[in-house]
Amino acid sequence: MKSYVREWGSGDRIAVLVHGIMSDSRAWWRVGPALAERGYRVLAVDLPGHGASPRAESYDPEVFASALLESVPHAPDLAIGHSLGGLTLGLAVERLRPARAIYSDPAFRMPSLPDGTPMTEVFTRLKNSDAAQVRAAHPGWPEDEIPIELAGLADWDEATGHALAPYAGVDHTPPLVVPSLVQLADPSFLVPPAYAGELQAKGFEVRVVPGAEHTIHRHLFTPFMKSIDDWL
Repeated sequence: MKSYVREWGSGDRIAVLVHGIMSDSRAWWRVGPALAERGYRVLAVDLPGHGASPRAESYDPEVFASALLESVPHAPDLAIGHSLGGLTLGLAVERLRPARAIYSDPAFRMPSLPDGTPMTEVFTRLKNSDAAQVRAAHPGWPEDEIPIELAGLADWDEATGHALAPYAGVDHTPPLVVPSLVQLADPSFLVPPAYAGELQAKGFEVRVVPGAEHTIHRHLFTPFMKSIDDWL
């Protein structure tokens, strides 16, 4: 399944951006142009069930990875995946072979609540959020992010959240086949300190963005870019 791809820039180098659940390529509205200014042709996908991409009959993690591989060139110079996008990039990385991979607060191990409810099931309850609810959920976001989030929610198939629920707790840590940075929120509910230590022991570089919530690039754009600047 081919995904919708949003583009910025026309540089000689290619950067691939992969968004998180409930979102779409519009969430990279500041990152895409910033990378284009650095000489990249930036390709941001809408994963199946998100944005302008087709709906799928099922939404297991491999569906997202396969769609990514069908939609962007092999061996890009850079690939960045956030949350579910980090999981997707991790599943595809051996086949995609970017020169460098950046996993921003990745969902390699999708969590559950203490009562056992998979986190992705919780996300489905947010489908019909209004602007006030988005502000309450993301109190540090710039106001410009609110309409972007509402548009993404409107175009999101919440069946993705239900379909991913059985994968909560499954370890999808990717192989270290290319130089890889794991960028973390402060704190990260997806990559707690013990798991961050495991990733470091495997050879991943791990960096925390102080004070950042899960959507680092949307909450603290300038610190997000500074955190990855030497990887660009």
